[in-house]
Amino acid sequence: MSSDDQKNVDLILLTIGVLIGVAVGLFVIARDMGNENMARMQLNDPKYQAAVNRRIEPIGRVVLDGEVVEDPGVTAVTEAAAAPVLMTGPQVYNAACLACHGGGIGGAPKTGVAADWTARIAKGRDVLNDHAINGFQGTGFMPPKGGRVDLSDEEIIAAVDYLVEQVR
Repeated sequence: MSSDDQKNVDLILLTIGVLIGVAVGLFVIARDMGNENMARMQLNDPKYQAAVNRRIEPIGRVVLDGEVVEDPGVTAVTEAAAAPVLMTGPQVYNAACLACHGGGIGGAPKTGVAADWTARIAKGRDVLNDHAINGFQGTGFMPPKGGRVDLSDEEIIAAVDYLVEQVR
C-alpha cells in the first residue's frame, strides 16, 4: 500500500470517527431534551400531583378544647391522658441521686451508711426534703433537686424517703 493510499484510508477512518462522535452527541442532546420534557409533563400530571399530595399530607392534627371534631376517626387527647407519670423513689435515686450518694462524692452521705445519715435524719423530714428540693451547702454541696430540676417535688421527696429507708 502506498503512502497516498494510507492517507486516504486514514482520512476515511477519521471521517467515520467524526460522524460517530456527532451521532453520539446528537443522541445525548436528544435524550436530555426528552427527559426534561418528560419530567415537566410528569410534574404537571394531575395523577402525579395527587400521589405527591397523598404522600406529604399530615397524619394528624391538633384539636383544641372546645373545638368540634368533624372526622369520627379523630380522637382528642385530654389533659388527664397527657399527664406525665411520676417516677418512684428508687427510679429517681437511680436517675439522679446514685451518682453522688452512691460513693459519697462532694460530701454527700453514702447510701445505706447510717453514720452518714443519723445527724441529718435527726433534723427531721421537712429539713431533709427542703435541702433536697432547694439545695444545700454545708459540709458538702447538694444542688437543687440533685441537679435534675425537671423532677417534681413529689419525686424528690420519694427519693429522700427511699434513701432514709436504706439506713433503717
